[in-house]
Amino acid sequence: MNADERAINDVLSQYEAALNASDANAVMRLYAGDGVFLPQHFQPGVGAAEIRRTYDSVFSAIQLSVTFEVQEILQLSPFWAIARTRSNGTVKVHATGESKEEANQELFLFQKVEGTWKIARYAFSTTNPATA
Repeated sequence: MNADERAINDVLSQYEAALNASDANAVMRLYAGDGVFLPQHFQPGVGAAEIRRTYDSVFSAIQLSVTFEVQEILQLSPFWAIARTRSNGTVKVHATGESKEEANQELFLFQKVEGTWKIARYAFSTTNPATA
């Protein structure tokens, strides 16, 4: 891994920790100001204020305990890169107290902003089989 790939990998590690802590402040430090968050089963968050509202909504609904596995990091230019990850773990639904297996595939678009890699776009989808 080169220095940029290591820096992006570090952002992904910080993101994993922030998700598991339900820490919206820590998540927000990782996003570009004009970022976009595209979570499954929620409306997209576009820009910092909406991203914050979306994460607050997600964290009020569920508690994650997940581990990310980086599948690839591909630098597209000095200022843009993509990362593809998989995550596995559990999700606890606050409303019911139910815990279930969590498994997703994720795609991140990173932008280098003032020398620091930030999440510019992020989308994920479940890899768990559909239930009837």
